[in-house]
Amino acid sequence: MSSDWGYEAHNGPDHWHKSYPIAQGNFQSPIDIKSKEAKFDASLKSLSINYSPASIKSIINIGHSFHAVSEDTADVSVVKGGPLKATYRLNQFHFHWGPTNEFGSEHTVDGKAYSAELHLVHWNAEKYPSFAEACKNLDGCAVLTVFLQVGSAHSGLQKVVDALSHIKTKGKQAAFTNFDPSTLLPTSKDYWSYLGSLTHPPLNECVTWIIFKEPINISPDQLNQFRGLLSLADGEKATPILDNHRPTQPLKGREIRASFS
Repeated sequence: MSSDWGYEAHNGPDHWHKSYPIAQGNFQSPIDIKSKEAKFDASLKSLSINYSPASIKSIINIGHSFHAVSEDTADVSVVKGGPLKATYRLNQFHFHWGPTNEFGSEHTVDGKAYSAELHLVHWNAEKYPSFAEACKNLDGCAVLTVFLQVGSAHSGLQKVVDALSHIKTKGKQAAFTNFDPSTLLPTSKDYWSYLGSLTHPPLNECVTWIIFKEPINISPDQLNQFRGLLSLADGEKATPILDNHRPTQPLKGREIRASFS
């Protein structure tokens, strides 16, 4: 498998299928959520989301985004309920954004994009021994998804933004502790859910997506701090990460369920 993928014209999403044939599979993400076609499902109960500030330990620039990494080994930071049939443990969270404030989210709603998108990535720790193993199975992962729209500064997000100065270049890692990821969740927990994939290589079809209807705010300055991160290591050409979102993929008959009517 090639690791030479990215979001540039020569190695971006249009080329991923050459190294990752699953890119043209039946359960690919992201998608456009057509709100009137999403089916209200009364069996979708409330989510149980429990996060501990002790779980997040570090933040790292991975070259196409940054990850705030959870080292939870005791099911301290977990999500369950809703469409999930097990308890899923937090692995990391990251963001997707674009070159302008108008378009940066991966999922869209009725064709409308948001400014950015947050993914809180979890794995089925009840059933699988590791995140890597979970990613090989359709019920392996659950991603809580929050849309971000440009507005006032978000206080919960500011601690994340402040940490970015320590991980300016690819491969840089810094301690990032005492952060509660639940500060990034919207007030309303109404959500859509569908089965899909990771949105970047290896694009494994292993994700139960849980996408909150209500966005949170991000200020233009906070969003610009994301774009100020560099995609190459120290000593290499300073190339900012301006865009790291995959376009929407065909639904191919999948059902989108809604927890609300």
